[in-house]
Amino acid sequence: MANCIVRNIPNAVTCGNLFSGCIAAVMAFQQNYEAAVGFIILGAIFDFFDGMFARLLHVSAPMGKELDSLADDITFGFAPAAIVFSLFKEVHYPGFMVSWTCWMPYTAFLIAVFSALRLGKFNIDPRQSTSFIGLPTPANALFWGALVVGARAWLTSDAFNALYLFILVIIFSLLLVAEIPMFSLKFHNLRWQDNKIRFIFLIVCVPLLVFMRISGIAAIIIWYILLSFLTKKKV
Repeated sequence: MANCIVRNIPNAVTCGNLFSGCIAAVMAFQQNYEAAVGFIILGAIFDFFDGMFARLLHVSAPMGKELDSLADDITFGFAPAAIVFSLFKEVHYPGFMVSWTCWMPYTAFLIAVFSALRLGKFNIDPRQSTSFIGLPTPANALFWGALVVGARAWLTSDAFNALYLFILVIIFSLLLVAEIPMFSLKFHNLRWQDNKIRFIFLIVCVPLLVFMRISGIAAIIIWYILLSFLTKKKV
């Protein structure tokens, strides 16, 4: 009995991730974006600890890997898609797009679709053991959450519109599955030469967070993508 409980601790933590993602989606549909982002972050914490518990308890099973991907697509795919779906209902529509207002919000779910493709690809791609190929789903989710919470007033003003939002959805959906190497933030030691890219990334992150606050997280994801582009041969 004890062994059965111990064996399922990582899966229980993974289910906490999935549960958090479900609540985040509900909050997003209610346009409570702050709460939605909070539950996405909570899901990310669960996502970190399920792997840690699996290693500590020496528990490894195919079900855990599959469950983890399913949970991640809810928390980091469907929940941010729900945020963008609700945002589409708030943004300004230029004259030529007025007749599209009923169906345009549903394009937000491309984020969930491409997140699922990204997670499936990650599970079978041996190249992603020390770095990533394509934008990680948690980074994509944090980008959308931080952007909408931090810049909601601007996003719903006349300076922004549904066409720009749709273009962003397409760009970030494609980044999820793009054959672009992106560095991992895992440090194996603290030597500058071995972690130069990571140190440069973190140094720039500090002023972005200080001056831009929650919007700074979205800016950090942009910085991460740009730095990965600039250093892709070294990742």
